[in-house]
Amino acid sequence: MVPSTPRQASLQRETAETRISLSVNLDGQGRYAVNTGNGFLDHMVSQIARHGLFDITLEAQGDVHVGWHHLVEDVGILLGRAFHQALGEVRGIRRMGHAIVPLDETLVMVALDWSGRGYAVVETTLDEAMVETLSGDLIRHFLESFALEGKINLHAKVLTGSSPHHKAEALCKALARALRDAVELDPRAIGQVPSTKGTLDG
Repeated sequence: MVPSTPRQASLQRETAETRISLSVNLDGQGRYAVNTGNGFLDHMVSQIARHGLFDITLEAQGDVHVGWHHLVEDVGILLGRAFHQALGEVRGIRRMGHAIVPLDETLVMVALDWSGRGYAVVETTLDEAMVETLSGDLIRHFLESFALEGKINLHAKVLTGSSPHHKAEALCKALARALRDAVELDPRAIGQVPSTKGTLDG
């Protein structure tokens, strides 16, 4: 199904710590142009775009001389806000999605509900690890920031695995597939708000 109005958003965020420009198309083809200055953060956002079939353009700069925390957090914040804005009135969507994704020795589960209430339970087993150029706790923080600002109830868990890279990549792939299912238009519920309350606004 093709939505009646484009599900797109373009946002900018500028603080004393970061400058970010972002555009999202929820009904894209998985195209991405991502430049944050951190190769692994670029890789994470690119995985979300490619496997969710979202078009994402992202340019970000930050005070990385003090570390990557501010940049990773603010990218997660703005990405969540962009997804929330692009979704609009949330009419006709499936609302919930889940995915179990393997990557070699790693297996990851993600389940989410676009409920209008941001909440995150994220178990990466990465908090004490380094994932290429990022500390593992930033992977968790990125997912939490995205969920809270996107007003998504997110549960993400690494079920098994040993490679930090594989764990983080599989988490992003699983998130992408779950998001793709959740935003898909349901031909049996055209124009309907998927809630007995009649709203998904919190």
